[in-house]
Parts: sequence; structure tokens; C-alpha cells
Amino acid sequence: MSIVADRIKRIKLSPSVAARAIIAELREQGRRIIDLTIGEPDFGTPQHICQAATAAMARGETKYPPAQGTVALRRAASAELRAATGIDYPVPRIIVGTGAKQVIFNGLAATLNEGDEVLIPAPFWVSYPDMVLVNGGTPITVPTTPATDYKLTPQALESAITPRTKWLMMNAPSNPTGSVYTEAELRGLTDVLKRHPHVWLMTDDIYARLNFTDTPTVHPLQVAPELADRTLVINGVSKAYAMTGWRIGYGAGPDELIKAMAILQSQSTSGASSVSQAAAVEALSGPQDCVTEFTRVFRERRDLAIAELSGTPGLDIVVPQGAFYVFPDCSGLLGRKTPDGATIHSDTDLTHYLLREAGVAVIDGHAYGAPGTFRLSFAASLDDIRQGCSAIRAACARLA
Repeated sequence: MSIVADRIKRIKLSPSVAARAIIAELREQGRRIIDLTIGEPDFGTPQHICQAATAAMARGETKYPPAQGTVALRRAASAELRAATGIDYPVPRIIVGTGAKQVIFNGLAATLNEGDEVLIPAPFWVSYPDMVLVNGGTPITVPTTPATDYKLTPQALESAITPRTKWLMMNAPSNPTGSVYTEAELRGLTDVLKRHPHVWLMTDDIYARLNFTDTPTVHPLQVAPELADRTLVINGVSKAYAMTGWRIGYGAGPDELIKAMAILQSQSTSGASSVSQAAAVEALSGPQDCVTEFTRVFRERRDLAIAELSGTPGLDIVVPQGAFYVFPDCSGLLGRKTPDGATIHSDTDLTHYLLREAGVAVIDGHAYGAPGTFRLSFAASLDDIRQGCSAIRAACARLA
């Protein structure tokens, strides 16, 4: 009899973690692999943020922090949330976690009963369905298409809602598509939610600052502030400030929800690193030039990746408007044969072929709920992007 709990057997290892293991193995064999699977900025954390952490240590801020987060960070998060959503969240309605991922997990763990349904537009970040499953919920995939730039439509949302729907999860700019919603598009979605008061909204805004359009990212609460009493807003410092390893995220919502999440966190991890929280205060409250520069660099890299992949036979590309991923549709390559006679039956076959033939690592779209696609990260050097995309284009051209 297995010692492993049934709820753990419902979930799987993150595909990005699995990809890194394969890449490491091939590199140990002497292969040169261009890794375009990376889901984190390749920049160093800005110095003024690192200095704030050092100063915190010098002040002795190395003890257990409050389980819900330091008051200083929750105040800084409140100011950021007010600018992003238009909602004034007082400190008690904000919780700090060990990364935005923990805040998402705790939000689900604190609210899901067995069989509650969570609507997840696809393509989605790979962890969403598994976090729902391990907490007893039922993930309901709501497909989107390239025709709508992979964005959820009001009609699709309306059709997916049932009496058991507990949450709608939204992520924009999106991982993996980079899609950004307009005010009009969000108004259509929030009008649907207004008609279904039992459905809560969870917004994962971790890429909100990495927006390549001419207007800032619009939040659903900016167009429908009346939904604030059933919305959990989640963000963090990982992506916009190149602080993935500092592990700081935060969430804001109604009192009852945040109190439940705080109780859960007090009995699991307790508070996030005190030093990391001090660094996050500086990230949110200090100079923002670094975010502007990171966004500029990512846009330049996006443009290079699109230029290099354009014209690749069998690939259709929706230009991402934010984040740092390109998500090509590769269904035009399925059924073709490799130079050694093997058939490409799926996007997984294609990613394995690109790894072997081109020495480029990407992640298959099946992992993101969108078979017939793959994700390519441009959080890499210009040289790696240029060489990697060129190698992909050449490898696809060799398919017959």
C-alpha cells in the first residue's frame, strides 16, 4: 500500500521542472542546448533593492515576521494595489506569502469544498489545475482561440458557469500567451460575473507591469469595482523586479477570505522571509526605472523572436502584448515526418524533435491546456533568442 496520499496522486510534476532535468542531462553529455523554457527574468535584482535587504539585516530584522506579512510591506502593497485596481485595501485585508504561487494556493485551499468548480481559461499557467485538484476542486478548462488572441469571451464564460462554479481565474498579461485585455473586453466579462453572484474572481497580476502596449494593464476591478467584495487580487515582485528567488507575493480581498488564508498560513509556513519582505518594500516603494528598463528590453527581445520565427513553415504566431513568452500554434506541423522518418504526432513530439535536432528547449502546449502549440521564453539573451529561433525555423523546414 502506497504511503502517498490520494490527493497528491492527482497532480503531476511541473513540466518546466521536468524540462530543466532533461536539459541538465543533455548538457552533461556535452550537448549545447539553448534553453528557452525559462519562466523568470535573466536580470539581476536591482542594487537599490539588494541594499534594502542588507540594511534590514543590519537593523536586526532577521526574526520571525508576522504570519500575515509585515505592516511595512502590506502598506506598500496597498499603495500599489490602489494604483492598479482603484480599490483602497487597508492593511488587514492584505496578506503576504512566499511567492504569488503560495497566495493562489492558499486562496484555493481556504475556499474550495470537494467538487467545487474553478474556471480556468486555456492556455493557462501549468500550476492552476493541479492546485485546484490538490485542494479538492474540479478544474474546468475554458478554451480560447488565436482568433481572439487567446482571450476569454463573455459567451464562453457564460456557457461554462454552473451552480457549482466557485472561482474564475484570470491572468493578464498571460503566461503563456502574453495576452492583454482591453477595457471593453473586461467589461463584457465582468457583466457576466455580475449576473452570477456565486462566482468569485481570482486575478493573477504577476505580469501586469510587463506590458508592451501603449496603455497600462487594465484590471477588472477598474471597470467593475462592485466585484471587489468577491475578488482575490494577487501580485508579487518576482517578474517585474527580477526577484524570483526572494519569494514574495501578496494578495488582497474581503476580510473573511484574508482572515481564513492567514489562519491557514499561520499553521503551514508562517510568515515569508523578513529580509525578503524588506527588499520587497523597496521594490514597490522605491525608484521604478528598473521596471521601465526591463519592459523595454523584453519588448526588444519579443520583437526579435517574432522576426526570427516569422515565415516558419507550419507555425502561426499571435504577437504577445506582455510577459515574456511567445506561444506559436504548431498544428500545421503535426503529421509531418522528421529527416529520420519519424512522424510528428503531437506538440510533445515536436518539442522533443526540436531538442534533439535543433538543440533548443521549449515546452509543449499540452502542458498549458492547448495541444498543438508550444511555449518559448524570450527571457534570454539576444544571441540565444536569435540562434534558438533560427534553429527552430531551420528544423521545422526540414520536416516533410
